Amino acid sequence: MKNLQVFNPTTEAKEKKITYVLRPDSLRNARIGLVENTKLNSDKVLLKIANILEQEYGAQGHTIRRKQASSVPVQEEIITEYKTKCDVVIAWYRGLRRM
Repeated sequence: MKNLQVFNPTTEAKEKKITYVLRPDSLRNARIGLVENTKLNSDKVLLKIANILEQEYGAQGHTIRRKQASSVPVQEEIITEYKTKCDVVIAWYRGLRRM
């Protein structure tokens, strides 16, 4: 009988530290940026969040842009746009723990 080699294709999950910026004291008149991740209904969830922020917290408005795919970082042109147009950005992604 020949030797049988078994390979384990799995890898261990790598922890990735995320550094958050300070939250603003208020959202009154804030311009909200929304990053939609292409997953089913993520745009609807983000638009509901934007509506709440505008109606209940006085945010000025929102801009929503879609990533190319959920598994890749947001495009540089969206980051550049949001740096000039937005005061706060919300990105919806799996694993989000702090809001």
